[in-house]
Amino acid sequence: MLLAAAFSAVFTYLQFAEADAQTLSCSFYESSCPTVAAVVENVVRQAVQAEARMAASLLRLHFHDCFVHGCDGSVLLDATSTVTGEKTASPNNNSLRGFDVVDNIKTAVEAVCPGTVSCADILALAANAAVTLAGGPSWTVLLGRRDATSPATVSEVNSAIPSPNSNMTFIISQFAAVGLNVQDTVVLSGAHTIGQARCISFSSRLYNFSGTGSPDPSINPVYLRTLQSACPQGGDINALRQLDITTPTAFDNAYYTNLQDNEGLLLSDQELTSDSNTAPLAAAYAGNQRAFFHAFGRSMVKMGNISPLTGTQGEIRLNCRVVNPS
Repeated sequence: MLLAAAFSAVFTYLQFAEADAQTLSCSFYESSCPTVAAVVENVVRQAVQAEARMAASLLRLHFHDCFVHGCDGSVLLDATSTVTGEKTASPNNNSLRGFDVVDNIKTAVEAVCPGTVSCADILALAANAAVTLAGGPSWTVLLGRRDATSPATVSEVNSAIPSPNSNMTFIISQFAAVGLNVQDTVVLSGAHTIGQARCISFSSRLYNFSGTGSPDPSINPVYLRTLQSACPQGGDINALRQLDITTPTAFDNAYYTNLQDNEGLLLSDQELTSDSNTAPLAAAYAGNQRAFFHAFGRSMVKMGNISPLTGTQGEIRLNCRVVNPS
């Protein structure tokens, strides 16, 4: 029953996308910049070939952009003498990366379509290209977003993006706050099938879970020893571990199968199997990659439609790091 419902939903995601997409459209640049998707994909391909981790980094940029004030490219803005910007907020500082790749994409796009394509749309296209190049699904990217002329505040970012140690009840509420449901929560968490996390993001699970002075009892004991060896107490807090220990650079459903074996790296990941709202879906995707791929495309379209600036709102930034001169 669960899989049947999931398939029914995901097979209609294109219709859902067009019906619920405000003024966004897959043909937005059909006349003004018809090659934009190919240009973006070419730059992303070069970046991922140089560093496989970059696929996850570009995908994450789109997530963090959309979850705060909507998909408006504000996460790309550098701090100024008067505005702090989003990059220094706790979920982003020393964590978000790929800004140089976005710069390269913008330069390439400007060369063929000057002053036409927004940085927000570049993030959406780059996320799709990154997932596809990592072996995952492709989806119809709706376009027409414009760029914010100011960033969100640090406090807004800190309150909008769940931490790696958040419980599932809180995570579900954070997703709901931007119009995403429980299925979207489970599906989009599957983005952690690629990428890495720093020891500081999960070390409390290894040594002092919830202040107990002991490890998180839900961690697979063999996996726990591996993580403790990689992230010893007093060691490098910035050392990296793969989010998916099975196929770390391939976009697949191994993330969910790992969770069934209690091998989720972050608490926020493993929590999917302990909440009655999310556990059945996580188990279903562990057993059916096709269902996960279809659902992921649908949820990415839905996430990409969070409060976009359209029409005459915002601007088309010439440099993704700074607002245009007055």
